Amino acid sequence: MSRICDICGKGPVFGGSFCRRGMAKKKGGVGINITGRSKRVFYPNLQVVRIKKDSESIKIKACTGCIKAGKTIIV
Repeated sequence: MSRICDICGKGPVFGGSFCRRGMAKKKGGVGINITGRSKRVFYPNLQVVRIKKDSESIKIKACTGCIKAGKTIIV
């Protein structure tokens, strides 16, 4: 199952997650240090919706941004 929006093509984005230790300088500490980094994936919020296309209803995967913008006609 692909995690890509059928309308706008939005898909997974790769990023990082950081572990921090310490207190910020503006709060009276000596600073925040990054103690660990790990890679992670940000997935789009996809929903299966039923739309009308050529007088028949089909199911597609659409992100919530496309649903809110009205790019799908939900049956």
